[in-house]
Amino acid sequence: VQLQASGGGLVQPGGSLRLSCAASGFTLDYYAIGWFRRAPGKEREGVSCISSSDGSTYYADSVKGRFTISRDNAKNTVYLQMNSLKPEDTAVYYCATLLGRCSWYSYDYDYWGQGTQVTVSS
Repeated sequence: VQLQASGGGLVQPGGSLRLSCAASGFTLDYYAIGWFRRAPGKEREGVSCISSSDGSTYYADSVKGRFTISRDNAKNTVYLQMNSLKPEDTAVYYCATLLGRCSWYSYDYDYWGQGTQVTVSS
């Protein structure tokens, strides 16, 4: 059972990145998937979540209108499209699974990917 987060990198302010969260060894169909991030010197925070049942999506206020979460069950992958990136979006981004409804609490999540670094800087 493994989650692989990828797609991070260095981007200028205003730029875009698409993060991927791919699962191996199990299917993501039955899980809500959350994206979290941890910036240097800060606590881990929830960024977005997509439910397993009806595809409902949730966003932190800080990213609403700029980030879009989606899932492709056929590819067993969840994406986080990040547009209009700001320096304060710089962090390590993690995806995680939750067998249940979306939650903003990291302790509700079961499996975690290894994280991918996003750096927004000119």
